[in-house]
Parts: sequence; structure tokens; C-alpha cells
Amino acid sequence: MTKRVAIIGAGTAGLVAIKCCLEEGLEPVCYEKTKDIGGLWCFREGGKDPDSFQTTTVFRSTVTNTSKEIMAFSDFPMPKEYPNYLHNSYYNQYLNLYADKFDLKKHVVFSTNVKHASPALDYATTGRWTVELENIEDRKWSETYDAILFCNGHHYTPHRPDFPGLEEFEGNVIHTRDYKRPAGYEDKRILVIGIGNSACDASAELARISSKVKSAKGLVQPS
Repeated sequence: MTKRVAIIGAGTAGLVAIKCCLEEGLEPVCYEKTKDIGGLWCFREGGKDPDSFQTTTVFRSTVTNTSKEIMAFSDFPMPKEYPNYLHNSYYNQYLNLYADKFDLKKHVVFSTNVKHASPALDYATTGRWTVELENIEDRKWSETYDAILFCNGHHYTPHRPDFPGLEEFEGNVIHTRDYKRPAGYEDKRILVIGIGNSACDASAELARISSKVKSAKGLVQPS
């Protein structure tokens, strides 16, 4: 009997997981909480649309920091006309081309959220898992699988620092997970806490329109 594999997330890792399962003779079912493939790279204003569960995406302006030759899948080169470093819309288009080439989308259940996964009642003898699901229309059900591949990434839940005086600050406080574009920050004085990729991208973009941008590192210890 063919083994069934649940895959959580239809971003870059999820698409590759579908393809690898098919190559090994497995039966993959991929659950994607939005209505599109692409994960982070499928830009959504505010991270939400009417047919999707809440998620997160890159900034509107995000450009890859790795060349297309390095980012391309080994069995599917990027189109020659693509620039060396890709705006997020190009990379999302590439993921769709990849999915279409290998007919992966038919294995994706869209607008469906994985609520919980736990060992099945017969786990001791079969090693199977029960996956609890809900779709955007509030239908709830469960399925049993022989294995689960978690491909949901690690960018959804932000680390929001807390330190004395923050609650008294009268300005706007957001995490870069919720930042999409610089509109609304014109002529503002901005403090960016952190020096990772998203902090650097936001600082560079905001510096063009704000009156002042300061970057800070090490103000808060991770909890």
C-alpha cells in the first residue's frame, strides 16, 4: 500500500517535498493556508486576503540577496531573461513555473490550515499520525498519514521585544513581519531594533523618505 505523506506549507520547501515524495512513489497531500503557492514570496498586502488564513510575506520591495544561479533548483534553471538578483515577484513567478513544470499544484489543498498533529490511535504499531484540519469556510475534519513533513518556515511568529518605557512610547511600534511598504513613514524619526536582513532592508528603504533612521543592536536580550 502506498504511504501517504502530509506536507504543511506550499512554499519553496513544500513544493520540493511534493516532488521528492512523488519521485519515491509516495502519495503527498500538501496543505496550504492561503490560496496560492509561494509562501513568503507570494506578496500580500497586510499578509491577508479574503480566501486565506493570516500569514506573512516579504516586503513589497524585497529583492533576493542570492543570485538566480544559486537560488535555482538543479533540475529547473531560471529563465535567462530574469535579472541576476530577483524582485520577489520574479521569484514567486519562478516557483509557479516550477510547480507547473512538474505538475505539483494538483497535490495542494489550498485555504486549509493544519490545527494540530498527534500520534494516531494505532501509532505504536503503524507509526501513523492524525492531522486536524480546517478550511476557510470553517469546515473541520481530520486525516491520517504515515508521515508529516513540516515546511511552514520559521518567519511567521515574530519575537517582539519588551523593555522598560516601551508601553509609554506614544509613537507607532510594529515588527517587520507586519511592515510591507514605506508609505506613511514620510518625515518620521525611526528607530530600527535589530541588524538582521529585515532590519537592514527596512532601514535602507525608510532612510529615503524619513527625516531620520537609527539602527540599534543589543538593546534587548531574546526571551
